[in-house]
Amino acid sequence: MGTLDEKVIAITGASSGIGAATALELGARGAAVVLGARRGDRLESQAALIRAAGGRAVTQEADVTVRGDLEKLVGLAVEQYGRLDALVSNAGVARTAPVADLDVDDWDAMIDVNLRGVLYGIAAALPVFRRQGHGHLVTIVSTSGLKIVPTQAVYAGTKNAVRTLLEALRQESTDGTLRTTSVSPGYVRTELVDQIDDPSRREAAQQAMAKLGIAPEAVARTVAFAIEQPDDVEIGDITIRPTRQG
Repeated sequence: MGTLDEKVIAITGASSGIGAATALELGARGAAVVLGARRGDRLESQAALIRAAGGRAVTQEADVTVRGDLEKLVGLAVEQYGRLDALVSNAGVARTAPVADLDVDDWDAMIDVNLRGVLYGIAAALPVFRRQGHGHLVTIVSTSGLKIVPTQAVYAGTKNAVRTLLEALRQESTDGTLRTTSVSPGYVRTELVDQIDDPSRREAAQQAMAKLGIAPEAVARTVAFAIEQPDDVEIGDITIRPTRQG
């Protein structure tokens, strides 16, 4: 018997990195997982790994900037398994540059994915949680929102906006039907920094990631820990980072 045998969990950004590791971890612990991301072929590969290990997994191509895609993801969970116990909002993008560079398109991308995408997930999942009388929102934030550094102003701003959003939602939901958890990873070996446009900044970030980064499986175990708690226990905020990260 797994520790999450009775749980149905949807995950965004599940085709790689933290999302993929989380899907494998939760599936191995017995949860039925509903995987969402833009890259459908990679989603199917992840689902196949989970099924090969005896787990339950279905997939839905989903772009978190499209509200309807989040509704489809949540709808698939309800259609296949009858309910949704938790939504792990993991999809994110990072762009680094001084604010004075005025990379407005990059600002829009981070706001759309990191903030609006989380809001769309909440909008899709919350009505289901209310009908059921229970639900759990787990959102991957970042230590960039805890230690503010140059070139990460907008990225950190989106992450702190999500942190604020979840805390307000928590205070609005003290009837026991909703749990919220923010997970703030530090350096994790993922593809996140590969999206940085500036070659020198991208290379510096990749080197730091290779030198300091922890495995995405470490974050996946943290997510599982939060979800595994009894319904009357809420893990509100967790920071997980390499021991050598300053």
